[in-house]
Amino acid sequence: MSYLDRWRPLAMDGLLAAVVAVLLSVIVFDTPRAGALDLAAVLIGSLALVAWRRAPLVSLIVSTVCMLAVAAHIQPGPPAAFPVLVSVFAAVRAGHRLAAALAGAAFLSAGLLANLPSTDGDGQNLQNTTLMVGWFLAAGVVATVTRHRQAYLEQAEQRAAEAERTREEVALRRAGEERLRIARELHDSLTHSISIIKVQAGVAVHLARKRGEEVPAALLAIQEASSDAMRELRATLEVLRDSDVEAPASGLDRLDDLVERARSTGLLATVTISGTRRELPAEVDRAAYRIVQEALTNVSRHAGGAAAAVRIDYAGDELVVQVDDDGKAAADAPPVPGTGLLGMRERVAALGGRLRAEPRPEGGFTVRAELPLGEPS
Repeated sequence: MSYLDRWRPLAMDGLLAAVVAVLLSVIVFDTPRAGALDLAAVLIGSLALVAWRRAPLVSLIVSTVCMLAVAAHIQPGPPAAFPVLVSVFAAVRAGHRLAAALAGAAFLSAGLLANLPSTDGDGQNLQNTTLMVGWFLAAGVVATVTRHRQAYLEQAEQRAAEAERTREEVALRRAGEERLRIARELHDSLTHSISIIKVQAGVAVHLARKRGEEVPAALLAIQEASSDAMRELRATLEVLRDSDVEAPASGLDRLDDLVERARSTGLLATVTISGTRRELPAEVDRAAYRIVQEALTNVSRHAGGAAAAVRIDYAGDELVVQVDDDGKAAADAPPVPGTGLLGMRERVAALGGRLRAEPRPEGGFTVRAELPLGEPS
């Protein structure tokens, strides 16, 4: 709520009190019997209307007492009822029906009794009293309708909020069910396949060593890669089964292992790190690792016999990750982007960074990601 929204009701109430005070002051000044006490009572009774929203009972008591005194002394007629009418309306709207009824009855009765000694204007006095009775009844009815309408609006807001909460709960439940379904599918299919690869690679390594043969580097790479895949897959399954669990994702602290594994497959890979190494935000650290991983995988798959150069630059407000290879990619025949490149672009875009993946003018392919070190956008 803005500053103006908070003070607008108070300003409107103050304006109402001022208008009523001016109107009744004019009547007091125009009445010969009126004195300073009458003027003070009119001003206090009128200014009490400033509190009719926030303290309706206080406004009702003050305005009723003050206007009773004025009406009993100078009989100003129906205008003296204005502050009491507003206060009665406020009290009924706030649920204080008995207090409002007592105040209205007291004011009307006192006004009628004060006018009984006068026999010249009995008809006019009765007419004025009847008119004010109608005013008070109308104020009570309007206040009751307003109160019911306010209660209906509050109930409608509560129902809308409950419906929104229910929709959110249903959406969360469905999302949880979908995560569990995906976790089951991954466990029953992918985990089984990777386990077989890991076991077979382990058996092959064991047999080779048992026969005294040199274990092929590719076989060791398969064994290590399958172990890493199982570790990350288990972490992913834990996240899918429990959304409150954060996966222990790989970061640049595992870069040396990643590059060494790529070298074991026959890929010539070098690593250059510049700038001052420091702790990175978790999302940036994870994205940088995945970009290098995907880029090296693409070099092994699509640029056979090529060499790769990995560069990590800790710049001032961003991390620059670049992987170049000297493969066969050319500007006039760029490779068709696959899901790996799409995943890289999505990771970088989620962090508000920039990604360039394209053939190099001198031949080969380059992947360059500039990752801001601030909060993800």
